[in-house]
Amino acid sequence: MAAALPPGSTIGILGGGQLGRMLALAAAELGFKCHIYCPDQESPAFDVAAERTVADYADEAALSDFAARVDVVTYEFENIDVRAIELLQENVPVRPASLPLAVSQDRLSEKEFLRDLGIGTAQFAPVEDAESLRLALAAIGTPSILKTRRFGYDGKGQAVLKSATAPELALEAVGHAPAILEAFVPFAREISVVAVRAPDGDFAHYEAAENVHRNGILHTSTVPAAVHPGTAAEAGRIARTIVEELDYVGVIGIEFFVLGEGEGERLLVNEFAPRVHNSGHWTQDACAVSQFENHIRAIAGWPLGPTSRHSDATMTNIIGVEAHHWLQLAAEPGARLHLYGKREARPGRKMGHVNRVARPKGA
Repeated sequence: MAAALPPGSTIGILGGGQLGRMLALAAAELGFKCHIYCPDQESPAFDVAAERTVADYADEAALSDFAARVDVVTYEFENIDVRAIELLQENVPVRPASLPLAVSQDRLSEKEFLRDLGIGTAQFAPVEDAESLRLALAAIGTPSILKTRRFGYDGKGQAVLKSATAPELALEAVGHAPAILEAFVPFAREISVVAVRAPDGDFAHYEAAENVHRNGILHTSTVPAAVHPGTAAEAGRIARTIVEELDYVGVIGIEFFVLGEGEGERLLVNEFAPRVHNSGHWTQDACAVSQFENHIRAIAGWPLGPTSRHSDATMTNIIGVEAHHWLQLAAEPGARLHLYGKREARPGRKMGHVNRVARPKGA
């Protein structure tokens, strides 16, 4: 195993959004410098990084220069061409590596990967055109959801089919892109598990959080989740199976549908994200070591920190003009405000989040 990176080393981060920003802040507390690579000149992560590169992810010369100036590379979002990761891997460690990114970028590949591991998912079928959509609808039925195979997030690139009539409208809604049809899942609730794995295989995961979405965007994540202890344990087991199969290094977020109630609950995996995850932001204020610090620890080869929580918590995303209420949120007892430094509060844009923490009941 390679030696752990000493303080003063430089961590390269592909992507300059809020996740990159919070990774850079966590890295600084451990004595690391961060170099952010992003094509957007107004990336909020630039404000807290030692160095920046403004270049396209397909710019091979810029990628080569970036690799020469950092000691390890990670990425904060999935919409990066795998070729960029493969080029970087030739010159510098990239954690997580290209395989988890490639699998997660394609919803069909992701579902097939999970199925081959014996992990339950919604019923699914590939869709290339109107005829394959009709066949998929005949097999899966309605209601169902047509999703683009690649580059969809926060509810984008999706169309709900409530009946099998006029499937062409659904194809138009996803731009006739290669897609996947998924059966609608009548879930009782949604949960997620944020897990972390070190280069030596050491594994840990945070407690399952219960998630609520609005308009396809995560609204709240709450711990403890209202699930049976056996269900929470099974979610952790599934997370470990996934990261070990991928030989994963770093933090991963895995989203689940919970079907049924109590001892009769069962889990289906919705998707996983090979990065720190929105539903893990509560760890910043309810745990001794956040998901961001543990990701930095893992990719730098340091020992993992504890993932237990000391407080109950609810994380609420701050969307669009909700960010204008920063003064009221800052004054709220028990609330910890995290703003991302974005200049424009557009509708649907994540501007920050607030963690409301409290002592556990009975403590």
